[in-house]
Amino acid sequence: MTAFFPLTGEPLALDLLNTDCAVGDLVAEPAGLADWLATQEGRLAHVPPVGAAEVTAVHAVREAARAALTAARSGAEPPAEAMRVLNSALAGAPAHQELAWTPEAGLTAATVRPEAAPGARRLAAELAEAVAELLLGGRVEELRDCEGAGCTLVFLPAHPRRRWCVASLCGNRARVARYYARHKPTP
Repeated sequence: MTAFFPLTGEPLALDLLNTDCAVGDLVAEPAGLADWLATQEGRLAHVPPVGAAEVTAVHAVREAARAALTAARSGAEPPAEAMRVLNSALAGAPAHQELAWTPEAGLTAATVRPEAAPGARRLAAELAEAVAELLLGGRVEELRDCEGAGCTLVFLPAHPRRRWCVASLCGNRARVARYYARHKPTP
C-alpha cells in the first residue's frame, strides 16, 4: 500500500519538511521513505535502496532544515547545530555548497568538490542541497504556514492570496466550518 502525502510538488526542501505533519511522521519507516522517494521521481539523481540508515539520514536533514528555515524566515541566524548537520550532509555530494553565516553578509555559500559518498549519505546530500537552494534562493520570506486548523504544512504560494496547503483538503474544511458556523441554529 502506498502512503498518502498531503502536499507534494513544492520545492523539494518543503516536500521533505512536509513529511512530518499533523498525522505523524510519514517517513518514520523505510517503507514510508521509499514511498515518498517514489513520489519525488525525477527530482533526485540518486535514490538508494531504503533501510534504517536512509531513514536516519533523512530525519537528520529534515530537522536541521526545519531549524534553519525557521530562523531564516525571521531573519535570524540559523542554529549552529542545524548548520553543522546540513554542511555535514552536503559534504556527501559530488560537489556541494558549504553554508556560512556572518552578521555582515548573512547566509552565504561556497562550492566544495570532494568525492561523492554512497547510499544514505548521498541521499542526505541531495536533500541538503535542496535545503541550501531554498535558503539561498531569496524566497524564504515568502514561505507560508497552512492556515488550516491543526495543519502543520508549509508551502511556497504561487498566488499571493493562497492560504491553505491544499485547497481541496484544508481549504474545504475551512469553508465547511464557516458554512456550519453561519447556519448553526441558535438555541
